[in-house]
Amino acid sequence: MFLGILSVVIGYLLGSIPTAYIVSRIRKGIDIRTIGSSNMGGANVMREIGTHEGVFVGLCDIAKGAGSVIIAQALGVPELWVFGSGFAAIVGHNFPVFAGFRGGRGSATIIGIFLVSAPKAMLVTLAIIAIPFFTTRKFTGAIIVGFSLLPLFIWLLEGSLVLVRYALVVDLFMLVRNFPNIRQVLAKGIIRDAIYDRQPRKTR
Repeated sequence: MFLGILSVVIGYLLGSIPTAYIVSRIRKGIDIRTIGSSNMGGANVMREIGTHEGVFVGLCDIAKGAGSVIIAQALGVPELWVFGSGFAAIVGHNFPVFAGFRGGRGSATIIGIFLVSAPKAMLVTLAIIAIPFFTTRKFTGAIIVGFSLLPLFIWLLEGSLVLVRYALVVDLFMLVRNFPNIRQVLAKGIIRDAIYDRQPRKTR
């Protein structure tokens, strides 16, 4: 029990490391949560600070998720505690104790968790995410598409019902956290379609 609780605490503290905040402060002297999408993540850093900085932040956030799972596994705790440690890292990224509980949404941290827990499924999911991202440059939409398919890929490639349930819980958490962004994306799409439909047809 003690090692399980310890693994969860370590996961939360790892997730709480505000990489995006630190990098934006060092490079530009600004709080990344006050510009762009206000999200403390690699995508916002890439847009507002620089590509190299954004990639660095993304890799660090992936490492936080992967590290939380690896440490829990190294402690030899049962699988449920390993899952708890990973989820704690997501919570830490979203509500970091080191940054006033105002963090990001944890997409990269989730990628790190499943790269360790379900590597084949996560690699396929990353390939799926890359398609809409590089064609539309809409990171939120790409993440939603990819993560919504992650439980299916886990079932097909990993064959673990426990991992499928875990992925569904993570997806639900992500859905709640990203709901304002999802609503905004849908609203923009609806408005754009409405404008398009109202355009008068050209007469010859």
